[in-house]
Amino acid sequence: MNLQSSVKTKVSEFLTSGSKAERALASHILNATESIPFETAASLGKKVGVSESTVGRFCRSVGFRSFKDLKDKLKGDLGDTPWLVSDRLQELRVSVRGGEQHLNAGMELEIAALVRIYEYAATPEWQNVVRRLATCNTVFVAGFQTERGMAQYFANQLQYLRDRVVLTDLAGGNFAEILAADAGSCLLIFEARRYSRLSKVLAQEARAADIPVTLVTDTFCDWGAESTTEMFTIPTQFNQFWDSTAQMASFGNLLLNSVFVELGVAVESRLKRTAELYGKFIGHVGDPVGKLET
Repeated sequence: MNLQSSVKTKVSEFLTSGSKAERALASHILNATESIPFETAASLGKKVGVSESTVGRFCRSVGFRSFKDLKDKLKGDLGDTPWLVSDRLQELRVSVRGGEQHLNAGMELEIAALVRIYEYAATPEWQNVVRRLATCNTVFVAGFQTERGMAQYFANQLQYLRDRVVLTDLAGGNFAEILAADAGSCLLIFEARRYSRLSKVLAQEARAADIPVTLVTDTFCDWGAESTTEMFTIPTQFNQFWDSTAQMASFGNLLLNSVFVELGVAVESRLKRTAELYGKFIGHVGDPVGKLET
């Protein structure tokens, strides 16, 4: 019998032979195994309706020294990932408590920012943007200053999922490819302070031309709401010497995933063809590069 089945077998015995509290604990541990890495004895007891000490006594009755010992033995069940996340967070909090308090605070702020991004994914505004990015005739993506790289990354990734994705041309100086284009396009802008004048004027002109505009910006932007169709504000202050737009990249990745889901199975052939073309012209490490015809 392997370790994980041994743990589950021991716990499951209390489903019938244990007290009311023990049966409740056993049932919750077996049916919500994925959440156990993130629990403490106190939080588990609160969910089940028993005391922290009852959780400890239950673990000892099952054959473990403590609730932490039970979690350690369950690691083989889910793999390392959940434990690595929770344990490493706790270890980091402890390690910085003595001196580098700003690192601890910064980490908490970044975690909160990531939660905020996932909350956006459940909003009607998010779904509107996803539908637009999946179905518009042309998707234009813009970014200026340091956000230019983020816009290019998003555009390049979206090109794997659909055609007619365009990173805005800065050289022309007039954005005619967007503002003088046929109907059926949309615009996505990444921007953070100090805001480029180009972003604000482009957003205003696009809205005047009835082009839907989505702005991904920081929490300080006071001009975006009146110039865009949707504005998603992403925290950028994490106790670092400079504002960080790293969470905007997480926003973009989650948005790309939602577009992928929206497109469905039809996107598979494009992904395959794009990968084949990349392999033929560029190639990857360890793969033979396609020979050019002579």
